[in-house]
Amino acid sequence: MRKLEIDIETFSDTDLSKAGVYKYTESPAFDILLFGYSVDGGDVQVIDLTAGETVPEAVIDALTDNAVIKWAHNSQFERVCLSAWLRKNYPEKFCSYSIDEDTVTDYLDPEGWRCSMVWAAYMGLPLSLDAVGEVLKLENRKMKEGKDLVRYFCTPCKPTKSNGGRIRNLPEDAPDKWAVFKEYNRRDVEVEMQIQEKLAKFPVPESVWTEYHLDQEINDRGIEIDLEVARSAIAMDDRSRSVLTAQLKNLTGLDNPNSVLQMREYLARHGITTDSLGKKQVKELIKEVPDDMKEVLLLRQKLAKSSVKKYQAMETAVCRDGRARGMFQFYGANRSGRWAGRIIQLQNLPQNHMPDLAEARGLVKAGDYEALNMLYDSVPDVLSELIRTAFVPRPGFKFIVSDFSAIEARMLAWLAGEKWRMDAFERGDDIYCASASQMFGVPVVKHGINGELRQKGKIAELALGYGGAVGALKAMGALEMGLAEEELQPLVNTWRSANSAITAFWWAVDDAAKTAVRNRTKTTTHGITFEYRSGMLLIHLPSGRTLTYVKPRLGENQFGGECVTYMGIGTDKKWKRIDSYGPKFVENITQGLSRDVLAYAMRTLSHMFICAHIHDELVIEIKEGISLTAICEQMSQTPSWATGLLLRADGYECDFYKKD
Repeated sequence: MRKLEIDIETFSDTDLSKAGVYKYTESPAFDILLFGYSVDGGDVQVIDLTAGETVPEAVIDALTDNAVIKWAHNSQFERVCLSAWLRKNYPEKFCSYSIDEDTVTDYLDPEGWRCSMVWAAYMGLPLSLDAVGEVLKLENRKMKEGKDLVRYFCTPCKPTKSNGGRIRNLPEDAPDKWAVFKEYNRRDVEVEMQIQEKLAKFPVPESVWTEYHLDQEINDRGIEIDLEVARSAIAMDDRSRSVLTAQLKNLTGLDNPNSVLQMREYLARHGITTDSLGKKQVKELIKEVPDDMKEVLLLRQKLAKSSVKKYQAMETAVCRDGRARGMFQFYGANRSGRWAGRIIQLQNLPQNHMPDLAEARGLVKAGDYEALNMLYDSVPDVLSELIRTAFVPRPGFKFIVSDFSAIEARMLAWLAGEKWRMDAFERGDDIYCASASQMFGVPVVKHGINGELRQKGKIAELALGYGGAVGALKAMGALEMGLAEEELQPLVNTWRSANSAITAFWWAVDDAAKTAVRNRTKTTTHGITFEYRSGMLLIHLPSGRTLTYVKPRLGENQFGGECVTYMGIGTDKKWKRIDSYGPKFVENITQGLSRDVLAYAMRTLSHMFICAHIHDELVIEIKEGISLTAICEQMSQTPSWATGLLLRADGYECDFYKKD
């Protein structure tokens, strides 16, 4: 046996979508119902475990044999579920890949696993099995009735008179449905196999599978949650909301002052009209309204702050050993290949700016609401800033947090050959000051000579690197920062003039992509190869990875100009035709290569206990005696494919996670 294709159907009384697969399998009610498999491309077999059927011993042995490659769609689910199932039913067969002192312990080695969902993402395809089948026009498709059958057999049901008060549907409760469910399981294995056949001419590089295995190890390791902080924060938030609601009811006379509709009607009666009560809109209204209305809006803003949702997600997802697992999705962003956050969503945690973070955290952990309310203007704001601090190292360990300095700006300068930028990075200059100096032709020093220009350099850097113009400056908050409308276009012009190599890079990429699609050929610019092959636009990166755009063709953009269009997932989550052009391709390339630099650092530091990574930052759980400097130096090592790229990593040590 060399290859084993697997799809399983399971039951648990834990909500998979909210808790994640690791917590899902910890429930005593968890079990595998159906085990569908194919050996070496042979006929699909379905084992009905509820009927007492058994999985062949050779298949059981293959689950722990890394020489046999196991395939599944979203294989993390199958691997983690089968780990729990083996530990329970075949403890003598189960074998963990964990080492001493690691917290992986209970899971099968991901090295022997591959994932057709990752393959689909690598090819720029949808992630779900049914959507991939539709796009690839497979002969067999995922059965549409499967979703209802999964809901019927795989999740608890409500007790009713008609179902005899049962809380779970068993095969004998609906034999006809069960027969269809078994066919559904069989079909899923067949679809997975067809996906691999269809994509065979576009293999995923082994280096990416190595990264996937490391990603799975980090997900298996998890990160510890301080449940005292999380639970106390939830209780404090509940108390704070009760107080704020009572105050608003007293001021407004509304039954539910948290209702957007009721609050808008109340404001309208007082001569204040607004289309939205979003944070940005309320902030602007507060500047204009009378003091009594200002008090109402400030209280409403505090009440609307959703500071507690992350804590609730922690409590829901945390495993019995106190760690949250499965927080990262490999290739979650298929345009660049970057990771995406899941469950608690560490990728979008609020920042912390409080100087007395540890003291505030201590008050929350102790449950001292009165002191917290007395010392701080807003309890919800404090709880929001403390979210990061609920992630902690295990006893006897500490966190080292290390992140890349301006990784995208450095990558873009290296790709485009923008020399003044690379010189500035080599000197260790503040990039916002250096940018302003290059733009306006004068020295700019933070808090010093011409320091007022740094803000213009900063907003230009954040908004304009990927072809952004006046609209991008506004979206980044240029007007709120004090820039006048008439300053914006000149700022765009000045930035592009100061960054002529980057601007030239955009349009060289635009031309290369259009030429490759128009002539169905290969083109190269700036060390990047664009290839049209078998209905795909492939952008081959120096790192060895490829960015893929499905069914590309030349079309017309909203301004009437020629552009490349392709099929992909739009912002509305639908599979549709999307326009692209040089600067947008440059954004994908730059972010993709920045992701590859992070992946390289993760591989070089894989002997450490990496327990989280957020954008360009690693969180490592480590014992005393390991040098922060050594880790930052290791992280700053340039990959062999990026000669001349100037990297810098900075870091700090902490007893709870925070933004330094």
